Parts: sequence; structure tokens; C-alpha cells
Amino acid sequence: LALAFGVASGAGPAAGLYGAIMVGFFAALFGGTPSQISGPTGPMTILMAAVITQFAGQPALAFSVVMLAGLLQMLFGFLRLGRFVNLMPYPVISGFITGVGVILILMQAMPLLGYPGQQSVLNAVTVLPSELAEPNLHSLVIGLVSLAIVFIPPNRFTRAIPVTVIALVVGSLLASFLDQAPRIGAIPMGLPKLHLPALDLASINDVLVFGVILAGLGSIDTLLTSLVADNITRRFHNSDKELVGQGIGNLCAGLAGGIPGAGATIRTLSNVHAGGRTPLSGMLHSLILLAVALGLGRWVQHVPMAALAGILIKVGVDVIDWRFIRRMHRAPRTDALIMAVVLVLAVFVNVMTAVALGVVLASLMMVKEMAEVQIESIKTLNEPEHEVMFDPETAALFRSHRNQLMFLHLSGMMSFGAANELTRRYTTLGEFNVLIIDLLDVPRIDGSAALALEEIIQRASEAGRPVLIVGMTFPVAHLMGRLGALALIRESALVATRAEAVRAAVALLPDATEHTGK
Repeated sequence: LALAFGVASGAGPAAGLYGAIMVGFFAALFGGTPSQISGPTGPMTILMAAVITQFAGQPALAFSVVMLAGLLQMLFGFLRLGRFVNLMPYPVISGFITGVGVILILMQAMPLLGYPGQQSVLNAVTVLPSELAEPNLHSLVIGLVSLAIVFIPPNRFTRAIPVTVIALVVGSLLASFLDQAPRIGAIPMGLPKLHLPALDLASINDVLVFGVILAGLGSIDTLLTSLVADNITRRFHNSDKELVGQGIGNLCAGLAGGIPGAGATIRTLSNVHAGGRTPLSGMLHSLILLAVALGLGRWVQHVPMAALAGILIKVGVDVIDWRFIRRMHRAPRTDALIMAVVLVLAVFVNVMTAVALGVVLASLMMVKEMAEVQIESIKTLNEPEHEVMFDPETAALFRSHRNQLMFLHLSGMMSFGAANELTRRYTTLGEFNVLIIDLLDVPRIDGSAALALEEIIQRASEAGRPVLIVGMTFPVAHLMGRLGALALIRESALVATRAEAVRAAVALLPDATEHTGK
């Protein structure tokens, strides 16, 4: 796979192998996801192909972009930016995982049948019927035997020697008799040459842009895989440490003339299902690749592709999130919809687009639900049943003036989702003399809600209606002050309790002396 990615990038098969060795070893050694296997991935390879094309004939600049991307990833980790990926909604993760499983099954169907793998799922689906009609029987037998072996239930023997290793050995032995099955083929040998960073002032903008894009894409690609690993191993990764490890790996890959990499979902899942739980598996994976590059390749090149396909198809079946699929009919419809959209896009478009759109959809759904909760929390209190918010004396005072006072009660975090409703609610309040805005239960607001409050205060003031604010917290006051919204509020209008607000409001009424007994 590393060789294939190297060819696809335009840097050559050796660059793919060296990239897998460097990123795989150092990301495992310094990273924060114990079971993660890192190396060249589809998205990173596609972007590296654009880098190679941009800097055609200037390999030093192309690999400098890889080194810059590594340095930026390290910076992302030091700035603790990795934690934001942990906010990924579960339906998005589920659709992503299931999509990867389906992709793996469809893409490995061709090698199982003895045909070369396709570059996209659409191509694979298009040619699959004709290949099913005329399979390579030698490959099919090897692949089905390997597939059957990896489905063996766990026992004492398979715990000592993973079934994937058994399937690989048995498949390779069968290939010595069924010699018409395609093999992995020739592998580049030798150590890489050192590529020192190069700087061309004429190309510095392109280097910086590609470096930032590579770093961002690699970080997202990696941390998505970390979330997948967490979901299966029931452990928690360290996002910021993982970014530092990936950055070191890509920095070393650029120095060795290798293509950039990231956390590889399929390889990580293969590792997890084989029992890998510590960084040793990732480091060992790179050392084995190094051994292949230094001479072991003459043996590895004889491994049949069908045996690998059988193993990876089992991984694809295991990767699918059957737990969520079995419960989709009972899950909220929005969750099921998001999962289905991410799954379809992951399979037929690409995983990055699928995840991006899934996050947007989940965010919009969340905003809608939060807005509904916030809107429900907006209450205008001028009815007796709401007087439980006051002590008996204040309740009696409020009751006797409820036709002149309007008590606008808000609670919880107020954001842009409720801002329009807040303004609309004010316009339907009817007649009153004094407005009390209760923020005692509002810990924070955003800019939209602050501007909505400003508009309400301004409208009331223009109508000659005094406004009192109850319990404005420091974060709310700080934001409104930054936006200039506090300029409309008199210092005397800020009160600490509802009882103080009601007494102050009554004192502002035209007949205050008669009603307060003064």
C-alpha cells in the first residue's frame, strides 16, 4: 500500500515506503494514540501529488513542504488545538467508520477475484459485475481460504498467533501451488538519501500555502482515526500529543524524501483487530517495513494479493458500526439521517467531504434544538402562577401592579438561535409602564443575544418605559460593554435581586407614592 501511494503521489514507490517508515515509527513513538498506525493516506497522497506537480523538477522544495507541514503540526499540538476534534458527534463517527468498512470491502473485492485494485469505489462498483463473471480461480481460492481463516472464533491457539498471520502464511503456501494468483511484486531496496530543506523566495507563498493545507488535512485525518480507535478500544487518546508525534513523523519523512502521512484508519483498525494496543505495534510495523526496504522485500514480494484481500475484507466487516446500525430504527431521526448521509458520501465521494458535511448537519441540528430550548426559557411574567419566583411580600407587591409591570425572564445560555425570538417576544408584550429584564439565571450570552437585548432596551427607552436589569453576570456585562450596549443602561437600573427590581419598578410608577405608602 505504501508503494502504491508513492506511485500515486508522483514521487515514486520508494518515497511511499520511506514515508510509511518515518511517519509510522515517529508518530507511534511520540504520539498520543497507542494503537494508531500511521503512514501515507489517500487524502494526503492526493494533496502531495498536487505539490509534486506544482514543484515539478524541484524535489527539494516539494519535500520542504512536507517538512513545513510537520513543523506546523507540532505547533498545533503545542497550542493545544487537537482537543477541538474531540467534539465530533457520534453519528458522524459512526457513518465515517461504517463508510470505511464498506470502502474496504468493495475495494478488496477486485484483488480477491485476481484483478488489480481500482482507484475509486465508483470504478470498483462499475467493473465488479464483469470480474465476478470471470474470476481468477487461483486468486479466488486463496482469498476465500484466507477469509475463512480470519473468521475462526478466538481460541487459545489464535490468541498466541493472530489469525491474520496464519491466513497470510497459509495463503502464501497455497500460492506456491496456485501460481496464477497475482503477487505483491518487486519492492525498492536501500536506505533513503537525506533531503535538506530548501527555500526559493519566488515560491515561498506556494510552499507556505501547501504546508498549511497539508498540516491541516493531516491533523484532521489523524484525529478522526484516533476517535475511531478510541471507539473500538474503549480508551482515550491525547489529541495534542498525537499532533506533535505526527509532526515529528512528517518532518522526518520530508528529510528522508518520503511522502507525508497521517493516522491511517484501515491500518489502525487492522492493528486493533489483531490485538495491537500499544505504540510498540506501530513502531514494529515501521521496523518491518525498514527490513523490507533493506532486503526482506525479496520474500515479501511473493505474498499473494488475494490473501491480503481476504484479511482486509474481514477487517472491513468488523469495522462497520453494527451496534449503531442495529439501533437506527430507535435512534433519533436526525442522528440516523446524519449517519446515513456521512456513510453514502464517504463511500461514493470521499471521507473528508463526508465528515465535513456531517459536522455541519449535526451542528445545525444542535443549534436548532438549542434555539428551541432557549426560546422556551423566555417567559413574560405577569400572571399569578409565575409569582412563585418571588417571596410572599414581593409577590403581593408584583400582583398589585402586574398590569403596569412587565417581567421578562430569561434562563440558560442565550445565543443567536434565540435572538430573533427575543426581539419578537418584546413586540408582543402589550401595554406596561416599567420593564424588568431578569438575567439572574443567564450565565453567558453571545453577540447576537447581546444586540437583541440592546434593541429591546432601546425600544423601551424610546417609548418612555424605564428598564431594570436583574442579576447581570460579569461575562454578560463584559460582552455587552465591548459591544457598546451598556451605554443605554443607567447604573441605577442594575439590581441584584428580583425583590429589589420589583420594589424599584413600583417606585418608578406614576402613582408610586400612593401604592408604596410613602
